[in-house]
Amino acid sequence: MGELVLAAKVTHVPTMLLSERPGRIFGKRQQAIDGHKEIGRRMRALGVDTVVVLDTHWLVNAGFHVNSNAEFKGIYTSHEFPHFIQNLEYSYKGNPALGDLIAEKATQRGVFTMSHQLESLDLEYGTLVPMRYMNEESDLKIVSVAAWCTVHNLEDSRILGAAIREAIEASGGKVALLASGSLSHKIWENELYEANNGTFTISREFNRQVDLRVLELWQAGQIGDFLKMLPDYAEHCSGEGGMHDTAMLFGALGWSDYTGKGEVLGEYFPSSGTGQCNVVFPV
Repeated sequence: MGELVLAAKVTHVPTMLLSERPGRIFGKRQQAIDGHKEIGRRMRALGVDTVVVLDTHWLVNAGFHVNSNAEFKGIYTSHEFPHFIQNLEYSYKGNPALGDLIAEKATQRGVFTMSHQLESLDLEYGTLVPMRYMNEESDLKIVSVAAWCTVHNLEDSRILGAAIREAIEASGGKVALLASGSLSHKIWENELYEANNGTFTISREFNRQVDLRVLELWQAGQIGDFLKMLPDYAEHCSGEGGMHDTAMLFGALGWSDYTGKGEVLGEYFPSSGTGQCNVVFPV
C-alpha cells in the first residue's frame, strides 16, 4: 500500500538561482530556498522515495500528460528567461511505473491522460527549480505532471488530482506531491518593470490583498471556502497555469472534505509582479 505523506504548494521563481550568485539579487531569495530545503528535509524524514511535481511551466494544449521517464539528465536554459536560468545541469531518476499508473487511473475516471517515456521529453523549470533545493543528492525519484493547461477545466484537474492519490496508494511507495506555481501571477508589463523595481514588487495591489486572504484561509483550514473562489481567483489574479496545479493538489487531498491547515514556510513575497510562497499541507 502506497502513501501520500507530504503535500505542498511551492514557488519556483528563477531569481532563487540568481540569489546564489554575486550581484544585486544575491541572498534576496534565501528564505524561499530555505523553505525548499526544509521541505526536502521533511521528505527524507518521512521516507519519501518519489516526488510528483505538478508543473505550471509544462504547457499542454490537449489532454493531460505525465513525464514518466526512467531518467532525466541534461543541461537546461529557459527559453522564457535565458538571462535568469542558463546552463543548469541536472540528473535525476524517474518512476515510470507510478507515472503510468497515474495516467491509467485518471483515464479510468474519465479524464484522458497520457504517460510518456521519451528520452527527448525534458523537464521544465517548474520541476527543476524545486528539485535543485529539495533533491540536492538526486536520491528522490521524480514524476512530472503538466499543469499549464490551456483548454482544460478545473474540475478535470480535480479529478486528475484524485487519480494521482489513488495511483500513489496503489503504488507501494511513499510519495510527496508538489503544486509548483505562484499565487497571483500578473507579471509586470515590460515598459513598467524597471520603473517599479519589478523584480521585488507585485504588479497589482488587488492581487496582493487576495493572495494574503488566500493564505489566511489556508492557514485557518477553510479549504472549502477557498475552493469556492478558486475559479475567480485564477481568472482575476492571473493564476499561473490557470491554477490547475492547485486544483490537482486539493483534488489529491480530498477537495472540500480536506480540513487540514496550511503551514507557511518563510514568508509571502512578490517577484516580477507575482505573489509567491511555500505552503505545506498536512496529509
